[in-house]
Amino acid sequence: MSIAYLSNRFPEPLESYVGEEISELRKRGCTVFPCSVQWPVAFSWPQAKSAIETLYVFPLNFMACFKAIWLCITKFSLIADLVWRALRGPEAISRRCRTIVHTWLGTYLAVLLKKERIRHLHIHHGYFASWVGMVAARFLDASFSMTLHGSDLLLRADYLDVKLKHCRFCITVSDFNRLYIAGRFPQIDPGKILVQRLGVDPVCWRPRNHNHGGKTFSMLSVGRLHPTKNHGFLLLACAALRARGVPFRCVIAGEGEERGRLEQLIRELNLRQEVTLLGHVPRERLPELYAEADVVVLTSRSEGLPVTLMEAMAMERVVLAPRITGIPELVTHGVNGFLYTQNSMEDFLAKLQSIRAASQSLDLDLDLDAVRQAARREVDLYFNSRVNLAGFAECFLKHAGGFVESALELPRKETHENPVLQQVQLHVQRDRSLPV
Repeated sequence: MSIAYLSNRFPEPLESYVGEEISELRKRGCTVFPCSVQWPVAFSWPQAKSAIETLYVFPLNFMACFKAIWLCITKFSLIADLVWRALRGPEAISRRCRTIVHTWLGTYLAVLLKKERIRHLHIHHGYFASWVGMVAARFLDASFSMTLHGSDLLLRADYLDVKLKHCRFCITVSDFNRLYIAGRFPQIDPGKILVQRLGVDPVCWRPRNHNHGGKTFSMLSVGRLHPTKNHGFLLLACAALRARGVPFRCVIAGEGEERGRLEQLIRELNLRQEVTLLGHVPRERLPELYAEADVVVLTSRSEGLPVTLMEAMAMERVVLAPRITGIPELVTHGVNGFLYTQNSMEDFLAKLQSIRAASQSLDLDLDLDAVRQAARREVDLYFNSRVNLAGFAECFLKHAGGFVESALELPRKETHENPVLQQVQLHVQRDRSLPV
């Protein structure tokens, strides 16, 4: 079975699951062609082979551009309904214009893939590459599917009604997302919305001796420097800790468009001694950073199911994250980690100081060793990438039309339906009045 695997950018250091899924499908005898609209900003040396074999849309090839224009003219009837929806939808005029450009890019991608006899095209994330892939699938006479994570569903659901309508199936990473799609898009057949969890390799992300010593409380945040990750909230919390006389250090690993603004905020808050922006950190170095942290924090406005939390929990680190979206399906407050009320500085600081007191044996009622061990068990049982990748591949091939030899009995994580449903209801109610 020939499959094209499309991403906005590939390979991406913090999205190793894309390459892992490609490898798993190849183990099942599939021919997989990695495709990417854009070149990655940075990637580690082990990912260089993936970059070499990836088909990139940019930079454009003149002859392929000419063929794409001709294909658009001669086979326009194949995409007429998509073009009509792009032009006539409720989206802003700037968004509609970009979607027309993306329609042509989809035609261009079809030209590049024509000789590969693609039967199915899968797209990671619901951003603009999913429109590009949907158009390409039309010209290739192939089916398509996509994986939705977090922000691509909750914050940037551009034309998602069309993509969900025409995809053969949609994979998402949490029960929260599945329920959200059912509430926001009731016209979509719920049977084609599939939950397949991501995971990490517990062998690679194994516990290490805690390298940090002394009374200085150590915090770590790992993620892109993007507005959605809300690092500004973390910096304000750092300023509040310093004002309370708490000795600490905070390390932020990641690169992105927010770096300049965060550097300025660090200067304004006079946090240059306490906060370090490491920039891009190769994955091989992350275990060392996790081992040095008393707590791994996440302050995002929106998330799917964060792999960084899984990595930290597999290494038996204490995690603190907002009680949003699918995160409570991974972190059970007070059992294998800690949750705080999103955007509540008071709650965030209270949880941080409680963890600090317990880590320095000032609070004997909170057993962090038990929390760390429970975190590791959670990953072993429900977020083990070796098990979850096997389940993903069999589910994928079954719905994409491939042959599956056997079905694995995978452990099913019991979710806390009431909190999940409450979160979904809040999101759907908030978004009812917004255009898709």
